[in-house]
Amino acid sequence: MLKLSGADPGLDIEVTESLIMNDPTGNIEKLRAICDLGVGIAIDDFGTGYSSLAYLTRLPAQTLKIDRSFIISMLEDPGAMTLVSTIISLAHSLKLVVVAEGVESEEQAKFLRLLRCDQMQGYLISKPLSFEDMTTYLGRSRG
Repeated sequence: MLKLSGADPGLDIEVTESLIMNDPTGNIEKLRAICDLGVGIAIDDFGTGYSSLAYLTRLPAQTLKIDRSFIISMLEDPGAMTLVSTIISLAHSLKLVVVAEGVESEEQAKFLRLLRCDQMQGYLISKPLSFEDMTTYLGRSRG
């Protein structure tokens, strides 16, 4: 994941929107307990489930991840572009960090930067890496 802002790195867990919505009240309590331990919470695959937007204000999350299906289609589909823009704006108004999943091209990255997306992840940044390859990759980026 490419960070576009200066957030401190730490331990985050990703929880899918659909899993949260299986038992919203119970899962909010569990997520608050995890958050109290200093662990960050990211809501993954946002926009693909059946959540109520009202729950966004109750969830102890710091990060909202936009599902790759929106990112992949946003350049060809004005509706998808509108949704991506709206999700970013909504998340920022709730003081959430926004991550775009599935970024595969410079053109997608350019539009996401224009929309003020905070972070990106996808093949444009790196393909999935083994532990050894990741260690080498991170060592090169520091040098």
